[in-house]
Amino acid sequence: MQKPNVFLVGAGPGDPGLITVRGLELVRRADVLVYDQLGTAAFVTQARPDCELYDVGKFAGLHKVSQDNINALLAEKAAENKLVVRLKGGDPFIFGRGGEEMLYLIERGHQVEVVPGVTSAISAPCYAGIPITQRGFTASLAIVTGHEAAKEGSDINWNALAGIGTVVFLMGVKNLPEICQNLIAAGRDANTPVAMIENGTLPIQRTVTGTLSTIVEIAATEGVQPPAVTVVGDVVSLRQQLAWFEKRPLFGRRIAVTRSRLQASELVSSLQTLGAQVIECPTIKIVQHQCSEAFSNFLSRSDRFEYLIFTSVNGVTGFIEALREHNLDLRFLGGKRVVCIGPATAAAFAERGITPDFVPETYVAEALLPYFERLPSCGIALLRAERARDILPESLQKIGHRAEVVPIYHTEYEKPDRNEIVNALNERRIDLITFSSSSTAEGLASLLEGSGIDHATIPAAVIGPITAATCRKLGFTIKVEAGEFTIPGLIDAMTSYFSD
Repeated sequence: MQKPNVFLVGAGPGDPGLITVRGLELVRRADVLVYDQLGTAAFVTQARPDCELYDVGKFAGLHKVSQDNINALLAEKAAENKLVVRLKGGDPFIFGRGGEEMLYLIERGHQVEVVPGVTSAISAPCYAGIPITQRGFTASLAIVTGHEAAKEGSDINWNALAGIGTVVFLMGVKNLPEICQNLIAAGRDANTPVAMIENGTLPIQRTVTGTLSTIVEIAATEGVQPPAVTVVGDVVSLRQQLAWFEKRPLFGRRIAVTRSRLQASELVSSLQTLGAQVIECPTIKIVQHQCSEAFSNFLSRSDRFEYLIFTSVNGVTGFIEALREHNLDLRFLGGKRVVCIGPATAAAFAERGITPDFVPETYVAEALLPYFERLPSCGIALLRAERARDILPESLQKIGHRAEVVPIYHTEYEKPDRNEIVNALNERRIDLITFSSSSTAEGLASLLEGSGIDHATIPAAVIGPITAATCRKLGFTIKVEAGEFTIPGLIDAMTSYFSD
């Protein structure tokens, strides 16, 4: 039997964490990714660099690509024997036209597999604290397209819906008046609770509530916009007790992250878990010196160094990669003392089975000096960034040690599309911009050159005093400074700032 090479994948409702494991695996393997507008943006960056990308997203009243052309595109790429992923918001078979696309492909001899997705009909109420089924409230549930509510000859059976405990309408903002009128006319109590969840499962989620007789006016007053899910039923009354998502400590906060993409995952994930809307604006990238002359020279004189100092995770990673390029491994450390600045740097060795000999209690270079002041003269190699403060090697030399810097990597400024960050700053839509190093701050300043942005309007959250000094020099306004100079420490400081 021919293996399928077209996959209809449900991306879920918008929260990137709600895609299935199978769905994400296929996105990462795809030769061709054909994706919708809603619920898919976070996954486009997961595709391979050589993946063919086709945005066929649809807005209300605006279709970039017709359904007929989408079908034809899928068949064309399938015929090229490529792995084609059709990424659809929510679930492919719940008002997603996935059945139509699958029939079209099967009729032309293509094998298709479907990967279900989490539908907004279930997830948006869940994130709003509304269980759409609940013992003692309802034993029945209906999911209805709101597009059909105002159509003549619609096949919606309003009399039947009026007797169902919970009714969920998708895509029903425009036709909300007709939905309410038809349900009341069919016998549903006008005082039945109703909730509208806008941008469900996202950090910008918003929920408004009322009844069948009041929700139209409330939604108009509050300016509810698509995409929104409408829930009708007594279960809506449970929201007051069960709402959880909107109570997260950083819910609704917009926070920009300037770390390099390779480093940003821990910070981005943690902020999203706490409810923040994250804008990724990587201002730097890390370039490792795997086969540098400086490292080769270090290896040839390695017996001169009793101590190796690492100041960052990047230094650890670059050191290990450089050893590998020279056909060496961590046995190279035998007989040497490893000193790390910061718990994250120490953890990078610990997870590889190496316990550092010393980690200072505070996470700045100067904290190492008391340790080395007690030691007789020795050889010390500082494996770190090419451009960094000279205070540590100079201070070590002053107290009698043979200290040398071995550049392991350097940072380069990135030039991502700056429109999002510039517009957000101009409109004062960013609560904080995080800076985990001086280079990230300098990178943002470089990115904003010529934009007209006043640096004093940049609300900075900084990881430590060195980065803070750089931000002040650049004219940024420091709102948050971490007490512990780590990513978890920065997150704790931001959480405390907003709670205050």
